Amino acid sequence: MSTFRSIEWKKDKLVLLDQRYLPEKTLYLELKTVDEVARAIKEMTVRGAPAIGVAAAYGMVLCVQKLSKNDDLIRELQKADDLLRASRPTAVNLFWALDRMKKIWQGFNGSLEDLKMILEKEAVDIEREDVEINKQIAKNGVELVPFGAKIIHHCNTGSLATVDYGTALGVIRYAHEIGKKIHVFLDETRPRLQGARLSAWEMKELGIPHTIIVDGASGLVMKKFKIDLALVGADRIAANGDTANKIGTYNLAIVAKYHNVPLYVVAPTSTIDLKTPAGQDIPIEERRADEIRCVGNSQVAPQESPVFNPAFDVTPAELISGIITEKGIVYPPFKENLRRLFESA
Repeated sequence: MSTFRSIEWKKDKLVLLDQRYLPEKTLYLELKTVDEVARAIKEMTVRGAPAIGVAAAYGMVLCVQKLSKNDDLIRELQKADDLLRASRPTAVNLFWALDRMKKIWQGFNGSLEDLKMILEKEAVDIEREDVEINKQIAKNGVELVPFGAKIIHHCNTGSLATVDYGTALGVIRYAHEIGKKIHVFLDETRPRLQGARLSAWEMKELGIPHTIIVDGASGLVMKKFKIDLALVGADRIAANGDTANKIGTYNLAIVAKYHNVPLYVVAPTSTIDLKTPAGQDIPIEERRADEIRCVGNSQVAPQESPVFNPAFDVTPAELISGIITEKGIVYPPFKENLRRLFESA
């Protein structure tokens, strides 16, 4: 387990490691209402698709804990559900976790106290399962990592993006733990610098050799250092294998293809959305212009200049070598093999 937790439940409050201030400060926030949880997701206090899903589940628990028998139970829970679903539209784990909670409260006929207890148990299960799933993903993925591997990674997919251990960085972490002598090149990941701020912080905490690079250096790094593989996470994987992930992943995949570097998407099966046919059907969140105009508190672009700031891009399936999940590694053709993965389960 990590020496830190990005998310922790304390019976009547949700404690989040505020990722907006890392690595400069390590601050924890205590959230006691569903509105606070929705705001934390939207403002990226908590981020990473798996962690967002867990936070949303606990948001529903905080909502029901505040209700009394005189409240319109279903109406209030639906309002909370709608609020959380609107907080970030791309990460499918958010909707997956809320769907699990909704199956319980929608049409519930028992007592309010029973509902509070059952919803809390479900959220705790979602949290516990996340750690178990990530560890299995790491075990499945490590077979693709050769001894002495040089790996390139985009954004942050470690313990900060999940409950603990991580997805793509979880594979990297496990390879390090079993002595594979790896070295990781971390894309800084503009505009919010999750690679430089968060992934590098995690690698330092875990003692994993790493080097930070600007996003635009990936081609040179692949050529100069003979990168063995690229590992990235995912916020939503469509039925055909097209994958939405942090902006810049598509560029990395194109460069990797040119240099014959295999690129693997690493994600739990809850990130695979068979209801979304292809990447063009994935909603892409656009964020504030000041994320581009500013670096930290310093403005680096004219205030009058127009900005296009999508939080994610979609990597076409043909650029992806494989998808590493807790149920195994899925190879092309993804449209058939992703569906088969669920059918076999």
